[in-house]
Amino acid sequence: MGCDGGTIPKRHELVKGPKKVEKVDKDAELVAQWNYCALSQEILRRPIVACELGRLYNKDAVIEFLLDKSSEKAPGKAASHIKSIKNVTELRLSDNPAWEGDRGNTKGDKHDDLQRARFICPVVGLEMNGRHRFCFLRCCGCVFSERALKEIKAEVCHTCGAAFQEDDVIVLNGPKEDVATLRARMEERRLRARLEKKAKKPKAAECASKPDVGEGPSRAKPEEPGPDSQDRKAAPAPRSAATGGSSGKAGKPPSAAPKRSIADSEESEAYKSIFTTHSSAKRPKEESAHWVTHTSYCF
Repeated sequence: MGCDGGTIPKRHELVKGPKKVEKVDKDAELVAQWNYCALSQEILRRPIVACELGRLYNKDAVIEFLLDKSSEKAPGKAASHIKSIKNVTELRLSDNPAWEGDRGNTKGDKHDDLQRARFICPVVGLEMNGRHRFCFLRCCGCVFSERALKEIKAEVCHTCGAAFQEDDVIVLNGPKEDVATLRARMEERRLRARLEKKAKKPKAAECASKPDVGEGPSRAKPEEPGPDSQDRKAAPAPRSAATGGSSGKAGKPPSAAPKRSIADSEESEAYKSIFTTHSSAKRPKEESAHWVTHTSYCF
């Protein structure tokens, strides 16, 4: 049982005390939240999207997650609330001009400052490294620091000018309290959208079942002709018959003025000669076309 060979056990080796709780390094946690995708754990690269709970993802990782319908698909807690691509918003991020990335440390002999962020607030200039609270607008995707929204109060976006409401502001990588508030907003928003969609279905069914309602009086049924209307229609018949008899052709109204011949006009002889009714245009029988050649003056 031990204690042989002159070994003397100590108290902490014999008495088992409570296990110490492992503390998570805050700096490492901030780096993981703000520099890596919450779904694929890869480095964030454009296009970057954010969900309604404020988590950051690579857009291609979200698309692959939604397209993967296999049974072997691992359920991801970070993306379980994402049902379609409409549940995420593509972010408009402002680059940090002081960030060099891997370009300044090609030999591996330079210290990497993990607190140096790739993106900054376009209004105040704060770096998006987790030390300051950042949020984005769900209507347009622009990203700002919370300080900028508090100091410059406006109802339009500071970058693109799009109008937004308080419900459109979503905190990025917020604490548990903010995540709980955002989840309640998300469920309320989705329930409201579901109810609006159900309310539209009966209206569409009513419009399809009653197509004559919106067409106006053009679709009204014609009235049945009564005895008075038949008498009114039959009354003008004798007049049309009388006019038809006088003109000699039934249904043809009489001409307003008699036709004038160009020969009876007072125009010059040169003008009259261009018409076929002029005497110069009439040829005698000897000069008419031959019945074989159909060419005049050939005998």
